[in-house]
Amino acid sequence: MKYKVYEYKNCGTCRKALKYLDSKEISYEKVPIRETPPGMEELKKMLSFVKDSKKLFNTSGGDYKSLGLKDKLASMSLEEQLQLLTTNGNLVKRPFVLGKKFGLVGFKEEEWENQFGAD
Repeated sequence: MKYKVYEYKNCGTCRKALKYLDSKEISYEKVPIRETPPGMEELKKMLSFVKDSKKLFNTSGGDYKSLGLKDKLASMSLEEQLQLLTTNGNLVKRPFVLGKKFGLVGFKEEEWENQFGAD
């Protein structure tokens, strides 16, 4: 299976994740997250794995802070949150990878090891 990895080329965490995939000889396609954010269907699938919509957000990013989302997210509907993520890839936590039976946001090597070994 070839995975779609949403990433940002200047993101150190993304580079670590891609290096991990390369070291395991796992096939993937890089998708520039800022220019091509995940769509509604992909976000909903990811949400089914991570369970909390806040985990989909890049909370340390400039756009998150400048939009004041720390205070606004709680009052937004899930649909509004997901719509915002589909229109602004800077807001999506990265790297963002969906497998058949898992979804990963961010890079924690142990989590990736558990999932890619099981897919």
